[in-house]
Amino acid sequence: MLWKVLTAKRRTLLQALVGGGMASIREAAQRVGRDVKVVHGDVTALMDAGVLERAESGIVFPTMWISC
Repeated sequence: MLWKVLTAKRRTLLQALVGGGMASIREAAQRVGRDVKVVHGDVTALMDAGVLERAESGIVFPTMWISC
């Protein structure tokens, strides 16, 4: 399932989030230069797969993935 979720654009999104701390979906979209609605769909898919986590004020790439 994870390989279906990790498309090239979603991997680019994850790379933009690593080490950047918490971000809103709008901020994440700006980081990768993509439409907010499309990034929202990508973020939802990545959260459903357990790759991203929802934080109080946005989304965050969990540190557990960084150490892998």
